[in-house]
Order: sequence, then C-alpha cells, then structure tokens
Amino acid sequence: MLNYLIILVALATAALLLYPKVANALLWRAAITPLASIIGSGFLVLGPILVASFGQYAPLIMVALCIFAYLFGAAIRFNIVRLAAYSGLRSVFEEKLETLSSWALAFAYIISVAYYLNLLGSFAVSLTSLNDAFHAQLVTSGVFVLVLIVGWTKGFQALERMEQITVGVKLSIIAGLLFGLGWFFIDKAVAHELVRGSATVSGWQAIALVAGLLVTVQGFETSRYLGDEYQPLTRIRSMQWAQWISTAIYMIYIAFLSYVFIPENLVLSETAIIDLMAVVAPILPLLLIVAAISAQFSAAVADTGGSGGLIAELTKGWITPRTGYAILVSIGLVLTWAMSIFEIISYASRAFALYYALQAFIAAKGSYSESGITYKGTGFAALGLLGLAIALFGTSVE
Repeated sequence: MLNYLIILVALATAALLLYPKVANALLWRAAITPLASIIGSGFLVLGPILVASFGQYAPLIMVALCIFAYLFGAAIRFNIVRLAAYSGLRSVFEEKLETLSSWALAFAYIISVAYYLNLLGSFAVSLTSLNDAFHAQLVTSGVFVLVLIVGWTKGFQALERMEQITVGVKLSIIAGLLFGLGWFFIDKAVAHELVRGSATVSGWQAIALVAGLLVTVQGFETSRYLGDEYQPLTRIRSMQWAQWISTAIYMIYIAFLSYVFIPENLVLSETAIIDLMAVVAPILPLLLIVAAISAQFSAAVADTGGSGGLIAELTKGWITPRTGYAILVSIGLVLTWAMSIFEIISYASRAFALYYALQAFIAAKGSYSESGITYKGTGFAALGLLGLAIALFGTSVE
C-alpha cells in the first residue's frame, strides 16, 4: 500500500506544480532557477554523508549548513539592492572585487556541473548490470555532449525550458520520498525502534568535512544574475523562497533519516541513498533514479547557462556563451575521468566558498560606504573571512 501512496503523493504534487496559477506565477518562475541548483544533489548525497558522519547530530549539522547558506545569501541580496541603487557609482575597489567574484563563480559553475553530471551517471547505472565507475563516466560524458549540443545550437532559452520540466519532476518525487520516509519513521517510532547513532568524526575533521559540503546547499546565488528578466525585488524574494523551500526539504529529510538508520551500518558511496530507500519502500529506488537524473540535469543546465553567460560578460563578448559551454564541457570531461565524485564535491564547495567570500567583502565595503562601521558591515566582513576559511580548509568526505 505504501508504494501506491508514495506514487499518489508524487502525482498530486505534480498536478499542483502544473496548475496554471502556480506554473505561471512570476515569483515561482523566478525561483525555479535557484531552487533547481540548491536541491540538485543535496537530497541524494547529503543524507547518507551526514548520517554516516554525525549520527543523531546530523540535523544540527544540516541546520548549520542552511544558516551559513542563508547568511551568504543575505550578503548577495544586499549587493543586488546596492547594485540597482548605485549602479555606476560604486568604488573602483568594489568593481574589482565584483569582477574577481564573477570569475570565481564561473569557475565554480564549471566544477559544479561536473559534480552534478557525475552523480547523474552514477545513478543512471546503479540498478543495471553495468554498475561500475567506467560505465557511469561514459554516461556522464554522453550527457556533457548533449548539454553542449543543445546549448550550442539552441542557446540558454532551450536549456531553461528543459530545466523547468525537470524541476517539476524532481519536486514531485521528493514529495513522495519524504512521505515514504515519514511513514517509515512513524512505524519505527511506534515500535520504539528509533536509533541514536554516534558521530564518527569530531573536532577539526568534522569542521573541515562540513566546510567541504557547502556546495550541497549552494545555488541561491543564481538569482543575482537574473537581472535581464526580473526586477531586483523579485530576484531577492525568489532567492529567499528558494532557500526557505530547500531548507524545509533538507530538514525534514535529514530529521527522518537520522534516527532510522545506524551510521556504522552505512556503506558510503554516491548512490548509498538507493540502498537506504529500498528498505523504506520497493518503489523508492526507481523513483530516486528518475529524480537523480532529472535533478542533476536541471541543476547542470542552470549552472551551464550561468557559466556561459558569465564568461561572455567578463570577456566582453570575446568568448561567446556557446564557446563558454564548450569550455565548461571540456573541463568537465577532464574532471570526470580524473577525480572521484567526493573529490569534485569538495573542490566545488571550496570554489563557491571563495565566490561567497568575495561577495561578502563587497557587501561589507558597500555597507561601510553607506553607513560607516556598523554591525551589518562587520557581520558581512566576518562572513567573508568564514568563506575564505572554507575555501582553504574544506575537505572531501573520503
């Protein structure tokens, strides 16, 4: 019966998302791009990593990650307002920091697309007889080529239409997954079988590991670069909504997961969540694979478009968006065949942390210019230092 209920919840969610008043709502359309990036992979890899590493304390770590992400988002939202109000009037120092942060973001996007599509490849072969690293990398390489062909021939508008479809599929399956996991959690609670696993990492190792997971809650910054389509207030609200929705999804997911599985029994891999969900309901592994493919593809599409556009802007058109796509795919293919998925996650986290640090320093400088030394400006500066620390010391789960 649980299988049917999970499917029913997923279909009901899909129907809601397809309802014209929802699908055509301005704020929802603006929130799709950041939301696609934020939950592109977190619900797939983050759960097993946190439970295996932190046991019953995993929800607290999830709270910390979401808070850090929201604070970095606050710095970027401040910069959106300031850029709209003082365009052309900012200091040379701010403009140089902005250019540097844009290059950092373009580089981070390149790594994150490799991360998303490598995860896609792993899930695509996970329930087949070809379930090994070589065939997963082949699938990843094929999808890279597909993204390049679509981006080169049709441009970002075509990519965005593909993204909107996959986001809807992903959110519908996530709703079904949370329902099934909640049902399983309640069964365990009624039977007094909830577990309180111990953390397997501590001290500096734990801090560095959390720093290396920042990319799993990344993606909100894409609202900063939707200026051609949406007004500043809409972009700010879209970022907030994307972060609120993703935080709710993550917290429910991690809270349920943390107390039904024993950390010591987890075999950590990029597809570990499939084995866990098979215990919950037989239908979930198949749905997860569909969600993984759609999730990673939509997130990769969002970051591919963002990277191509950024590179074109930074080079003043010398490198076109289409050529930017080609650069991204070339580097992504090298990363695919040279690194493990967990290594790519760590490097992507550090690259985004550098971007967030620079954005926080820009916000601090802007706040000081407007109001002098204030708690807000000092807070932004502290965030910048935190971002630099993450960029320097974040480590892979391996």
